[in-house]
Amino acid sequence: MGTSRGTPLPVELARSALRTFRPQDVAHVYAHPRPELARLTDRGLLHRVAPGYYIVVPQEQVGRPWLPGLEAAAAGIASAIYGADHAVLMGVSAARVLGAIPRALATAVVAVPRGHRPIELSDRNAAVRFVQRDTDALDVERVETPLGAALVTTPEQTVLDLARRPLLGNADSDVPAAV
Repeated sequence: MGTSRGTPLPVELARSALRTFRPQDVAHVYAHPRPELARLTDRGLLHRVAPGYYIVVPQEQVGRPWLPGLEAAAAGIASAIYGADHAVLMGVSAARVLGAIPRALATAVVAVPRGHRPIELSDRNAAVRFVQRDTDALDVERVETPLGAALVTTPEQTVLDLARRPLLGNADSDVPAAV
């Protein structure tokens, strides 16, 4: 914990949805966010998960090697873009969070209201894929992740999504067992 001494983390950062934010989201906190965020990352208080996306490291993990789970990181990134109420883990990512797919995957799938290009993560060989859907019409539930509560499709909605698009998320070999 000595690495964070003298480097207070503004409370506004920790209050971000799923502890995830972009430099432009904290322009009201810092006049020049990028150098400040780089400094906080170097001190181990922030984790740069993808270009332009940061996650507040949980207090108990400061000073240790830490990597957020793919699904939680994907929900955080999508929440930073669209807001926490319009980002829903779906398909193989929902199946992972709900325990139907036990192995880690390299693609996370998030339902969002408007299209977005995939985002390659910078901390591992993985990507977040966005699927444009009416998120208000999805059957969802809130599930706790290590970064906070995220919206996830219900088991029933997840089965429908997996059956309709088994190739979405590059885990088609896991889909039959998950369904």
